This record gives sequence, C-alpha cells and structure tokens, in this order.
Amino acid sequence: MTILTTEEKKTAPIPAVETAPVEDPTPTTIEVEEIRQLLPHRYPFALVDRIIEYIPGKQAIGIKNVSINEPHFQGHFPDRPIMPGVLIVEAMAQVGGVVLTQLPSHPGGLFVFAGMDKVRFRRPVVPGDQLVMTVELLRVRGGRFGKMYGRAEVEGQVCAEAEMMFSLID
Repeated sequence: MTILTTEEKKTAPIPAVETAPVEDPTPTTIEVEEIRQLLPHRYPFALVDRIIEYIPGKQAIGIKNVSINEPHFQGHFPDRPIMPGVLIVEAMAQVGGVVLTQLPSHPGGLFVFAGMDKVRFRRPVVPGDQLVMTVELLRVRGGRFGKMYGRAEVEGQVCAEAEMMFSLID
C-alpha cells in the first residue's frame, strides 16, 4: 500500500468506479389514451384528462379540464354551475387509481373506494377551471388495500382534499 502526500493526492488520477445505471428520476406524463387502458371509467365518468407528473409507486398529478358541456351542470346548478364535490373526490380517486394499477405487486382486478376521511371542500370548481389533483400513496397493505392523500387545486388555491382508502376486488 502506497501512502500519498497531500500534494500527490491533488494530482493523482481519480480511479474509475463502476456504478449501476441510475433510473431517470424525471417524472412521466400519461396521456388520455393510456389512462383509458389503465382505468375502466368511461364518459361521463372519466374525470382525468392527463397525468402531468407520475412518480411510480409514490404519486401522480392529474388534470381535469372542467367544461360547461358536462352533464352534471344541467342540474347542479342551472343558474350557477358548480362541480359536485363528490365528483372532485372521484376525480382525485381516479388519479390515485393510476398509481395503484401501476404498482409492481398489483395482481389485476379493480380498486374501489373503501372509505374516505378528512374530506374538506375549500372553494367551488366551475366551468372553465382546470382542476389540478395531486394524489400521494401513503401505504398499501397486502397488495389489496391502499390509502392515499389527495389535494385538488385551481390556480394554486386548494378546492378539496381527502384521505381515500381503496380495496381490490376481483
């Protein structure tokens, strides 16, 4: 073993170290065609237009472009259209469904709501808004149960948030 002086250390070549390839940490986007392959929801209940950021096994950020042409606005409310809160939570759940269906341990089947906690609605969502939903996976148990936290925003203002529980059915 050779001991190098401080001056020799400064000029000595750095030994090559072989490292494992690092996965690209850049978040992935998912377009509507791919979302349709992952989720069973169809019109008028398909409530996610695009996943703009997806980190496998952790979280997804999805968008819903809210249009006056959606059927619920005919009755909720004709003179003051407001997106029903249950549909905002459902849209967050669909974003969460993208995360759950992509887990390596997912055996197939359908994740459905098993419960909701701490649901809060902070401001109305109206036609013309772009709903941005961030859903984070908190835990999965036995590959059959999951808990997620979701937050929906319009122009940086929180509209709704909830903890959502899911169960896998065959």
